[in-house]
Amino acid sequence: MSDTRAAIEEGAKKSGVLWLTLDRPRLAWHAWHDGAVYLVTGGGEQHLPGLDALGTVHVILRSKDNGARLVEFEAEVRVVDQAAEPEAVAVLAKERLNAPDSEHLTERWARQSTVIRLTPREP
Repeated sequence: MSDTRAAIEEGAKKSGVLWLTLDRPRLAWHAWHDGAVYLVTGGGEQHLPGLDALGTVHVILRSKDNGARLVEFEAEVRVVDQAAEPEAVAVLAKERLNAPDSEHLTERWARQSTVIRLTPREP
């Protein structure tokens, strides 16, 4: 594993948030699973306009302790078929804090939200 890849994995596991370069820098909560960042948008969840239409996105991970920039990278964007990747969706749901409907969260996401996988590109 490259140093950059190791820094991405470590940073994504330690911090539950990251920054995405979209229409403006956007803060997003996420989960790390199976070598990628997973996040959810829409349907009452975080608003990440246009992310699902991108091929790649610029990502910044910052230190949970002091906010210092740990690593920046480009990631390939892929919309997740939630029925085909239930384990990834479950990991993401576990990271969702204060959900008003935690018991039925994944069912709501299947109806109303888009789950996105961000796979870091090799430098």
